[in-house]
Amino acid sequence: MSAIIVDDDVVHYEVLGRGRPVLLIHGWLGSWRYWIPTMQALNGEYRVYALDLWGFGDSGKRRERYSLEAQTELLRGFMDRLAILKAAFVGHGLGGAVVAHFARRYPDLADRAMAISVPLTGAALNSRLLDTPLPALLETFVGRGPQLEPLAREAAKTDASAVEVSARALMAGDLKEAVADLKLPYLLVYGEKDTLVTAPDNGLMEALTNNVHSIELEESRHFPMLDEAGRFNRLLVDFLTLKSGESLMNLELKEEWKRRVR
Repeated sequence: MSAIIVDDDVVHYEVLGRGRPVLLIHGWLGSWRYWIPTMQALNGEYRVYALDLWGFGDSGKRRERYSLEAQTELLRGFMDRLAILKAAFVGHGLGGAVVAHFARRYPDLADRAMAISVPLTGAALNSRLLDTPLPALLETFVGRGPQLEPLAREAAKTDASAVEVSARALMAGDLKEAVADLKLPYLLVYGEKDTLVTAPDNGLMEALTNNVHSIELEESRHFPMLDEAGRFNRLLVDFLTLKSGESLMNLELKEEWKRRVR
């Protein structure tokens, strides 16, 4: 277990591999732990960090730090403390929203970002997140089995206020405005069977900039990195190896991916 101090509080993280830095940012239903298969898939070529946001896992828990702005500053402090000059980001749910705000505020620190199961509008986020216990949601989206228990143990560490504050903020104000301002490649990935977050329709995608694209994985729910780990990891590697300035449209359309293209 690794930890650093950011703004006088503990930030827990794990790191694996060597190479260009990639930061994995979890969502509402857990912590760094569900990124383990992704970390193992990338560590041969990348130095992969997975951290716990404020209010989650083993990081500090103070309600005044649960806003999207405060979580954004957590990423900045984390990079400063570990001397990470620039990184690629992979954010899930809440993590994808935080990364969008981070890249908008600090464009020189973010190389590219993949956002998984991220609600671009307030209506895209199911209110079940506010009135259903996290263990029940986890069982719905992960399913019973050996991987549920360790994820549930981590989810039990979550301060419910961290979920509520961030979810209400996204429900009240659309994320699409922040995404529309981004200059970096921002790839949206959704599970077709996800009932917690609704993927953007073609009309919304057409209103965004050319560096934002959306892909759907047919057999995934809210956790594509777990539901279709092999396909997800191949997509992620292809995304990370795109050359600077190369369009997301150059990602090869593979038979197992369903893709929305403007």
